Amino acid sequence: MPKIMKTLVCIEPGQFAYREAEAPIARPGEAIIKIRRIGICGTDLHAFEGTQPFFEYPRILGHELSGDLVDFDQGPGFQPGEAVTIIPYFNCGKCIACRSGKPNCCTTIKVCGVHIDGGMVEYLRVPSQFLVHGRGLSYDQLALVEPLSIGAHAVRRAAIQPGEFVLVIGAGPIGLGTMESARIAGGEVIAMDINEDRLRFCREKLQILHTVNATLDPMEQLQHITRGDMPTVVIDATGSRKAINDAFRFMAHGARYVLVGLQKGTIEFSHPEFHKREATLMSSRNATREDFDAVMDAMQKGLIDPPTYITHRVSFDELKPQFPGFLDAANGVIKAMAEL
Repeated sequence: MPKIMKTLVCIEPGQFAYREAEAPIARPGEAIIKIRRIGICGTDLHAFEGTQPFFEYPRILGHELSGDLVDFDQGPGFQPGEAVTIIPYFNCGKCIACRSGKPNCCTTIKVCGVHIDGGMVEYLRVPSQFLVHGRGLSYDQLALVEPLSIGAHAVRRAAIQPGEFVLVIGAGPIGLGTMESARIAGGEVIAMDINEDRLRFCREKLQILHTVNATLDPMEQLQHITRGDMPTVVIDATGSRKAINDAFRFMAHGARYVLVGLQKGTIEFSHPEFHKREATLMSSRNATREDFDAVMDAMQKGLIDPPTYITHRVSFDELKPQFPGFLDAANGVIKAMAEL
């Protein structure tokens, strides 16, 4: 392993810089991963734009990762050279959330690439307890386990029952993964977006039967699809304040509304309209090892084909100049993947 490695640092909103740094060495309880794939997610894009909450600069981004395990202090069952991914939410194990089995919302959580430096590096040091066996999956598949697990966690929060209408708003990578998990759970999925190309992707690649263009009277479309009942589960995966606030009116009576997307502002809705529905509002943050296992099982069984999402590939050396283009909707980016 070299002593010096290349990193890509987000200096401030809109500015990246390649820098050299000392390659990490495994300390007690830690592992070193040679990074092979870095998925570019909404968190990375928002950090680059300067719209990501809980964020400080400079920061090395990247938490959708896969690579080879090159060194570790401990890790029962792991072998040097094994392909791995990680659970990038480093929790304390002691707070009320951790003690309650909710490490994904630990009170002092450190998300790799958000609160601490992440995986846009040649070698990454992580606590060994967050390693995940590759289970024979490809680097591409392993790098997509984390974003798909976000959707799996939201679906588990929603407690979807077979046959009920599940409206997923936002057909980006997180939304697509949420749709897949909702389908596996038995829900009748409705995809909503303002981008017709993404809705076409839902129909053609994910075989989603119901799609709604939010620019064309979504209420009328939803009433038609649900035969007047409206969806009993609504999941937002946009992070758009307007979309989040608008979606309260899409809920059936007795519905559950799960917020996956995150924005900086306030949520506003009519209390009488919400109250008369006896509706449930909940957030869904990150994912747990249980969600990672469920997604990997689905991949191994062929229920999910995550490389379908990859529309753009770029080498690590070209990531800096190519990154701004991932923000342009005209480029049709669903998932960009950097390769090392």
